[in-house]
Amino acid sequence: MKGVVWHGPRRMAVEEVPQPEPGPGAVVLRTGAAGICGSEVEGYLGRMGNRTPPLIMGHEFSGTVVAVGEGVDGGWLGRRVAVNPLISCGECRLCRTGHENLCPERAMVGIHRPGAFAEYVEVPAGGLHALPEEMDLRSAALAEPLANGVHAAGLGLERGPAELAVVMGAGTIGLMCLQAAVLSGIPEVWVLEPHDGRRARALELGASRALAPGAASEEAVREAAGGLGADLVLDAAGAGETRRAAARLARPGGTVVLVGLHEDETSLGFHDVVRRQIALQGSYAYTPRDFERALEWLASGEAGIGELPDPLPLEKGPDAFEELVRGPSDRVKVFLGEGA
Repeated sequence: MKGVVWHGPRRMAVEEVPQPEPGPGAVVLRTGAAGICGSEVEGYLGRMGNRTPPLIMGHEFSGTVVAVGEGVDGGWLGRRVAVNPLISCGECRLCRTGHENLCPERAMVGIHRPGAFAEYVEVPAGGLHALPEEMDLRSAALAEPLANGVHAAGLGLERGPAELAVVMGAGTIGLMCLQAAVLSGIPEVWVLEPHDGRRARALELGASRALAPGAASEEAVREAAGGLGADLVLDAAGAGETRRAAARLARPGGTVVLVGLHEDETSLGFHDVVRRQIALQGSYAYTPRDFERALEWLASGEAGIGELPDPLPLEKGPDAFEELVRGPSDRVKVFLGEGA
């Protein structure tokens, strides 16, 4: 079969690779749509230490079950499915208490094992979610990034309700955080994003306001909150400046949820964090409940990213990565796969 193989920083090729066979408790899918994640672009550049070449990436995906392994219900054959690619042990204390995303033994399809930028991919049957007949495979592939937004918004609201939230960045994860915040009942959700087209998309998807980053926008946030700042800030970009801006934008006693992974190390003025009692909350991936909620919102049409592009053939994969390296565009999501 064909697979898009990453061999190291900015080295990627479409190659013939062995077609997987389903092991016990697993199935093989024919990939229908696999979204390229921002973390994969960072990985392509060699900035993600959890990815080791050679590797077939691809963890945001959906497809059709074409083979089942020992112990798997044969009723899955031919089913169109979304896949939760996060695999946990299910037995440790963290898994037992609902924190499967933090399992010490966790693994991710497309990071620790071959992913969906290929004609076929093997996945554990426990990660399968059957799709409604009318649901498009591209929409189903958005369940993984939306689950990240569901998890981040949920963590932000654990410390209490929010009247005003701000999302830093309007790429795919930013738009998912936006929609999760809106659908979680936060009355005002603003977005700060430098790209004109992405700000427009954020407004279409429910943002109360979408502004370019900068001092004037930060002042507008504070004015809207009576001079205090936002109750909740979700940083979906993960750059040093967006993290610092997120801390500035949070009100005293407010919460900053850190989702984006663009940069590793960031300098931050902690006197201000301490004196204004800002809570800094990391958010990693999602739990099975978050994934299910995300898929429900997508299936009902309550969430999405607007008109979806057709999946590109695998042969276009290396060029698509190079294009994404060049920076943001109006196209929020790029899919590889067969579609249908």
